[in-house]
Amino acid sequence: MEIVLTRRWKATRSTLGTLKVDGEPHQFILEDLDRGLDASWPLEKIKETKVYGQTAIPTGRYQVVITYSTRFKRQLPILIGVPGYSGIRIHPGNRHNNTEGCLLPGTHYGREDGQYIVMQSRIASDRLQNRIAAALARGEQVWVTVESQY
Repeated sequence: MEIVLTRRWKATRSTLGTLKVDGEPHQFILEDLDRGLDASWPLEKIKETKVYGQTAIPTGRYQVVITYSTRFKRQLPILIGVPGYSGIRIHPGNRHNNTEGCLLPGTHYGREDGQYIVMQSRIASDRLQNRIAAALARGEQVWVTVESQY
């Protein structure tokens, strides 16, 4: 399964993108501010540029698996090998201060206090997780590519 997250709009503390699953439009994704990080950068440059809990993950391609989250007390998708980050999950949340680098799906989006928000995040998150789980159950690998197109 190939998931493509295309970052399209930035505010001062949030980034909003569109998501495609196997080429089909799926939903929206909310992240922290995109500071232009790229997975090909040296780790030291990523660490120097990143603001902890306030920076979207580097653009790049990452494998996705589903594991148990001790924080959320449930199975959730997690991105593997994100340089300079750990525990990057796909989970419900509506505002940039819910992300800490994670990807927050939503069926719709809006703005609040000048920042992007997503709505119906639990519905969108469950829908995406079900698709990921089905692909993994079929023995497929799941990958997400994060790109920017502002």
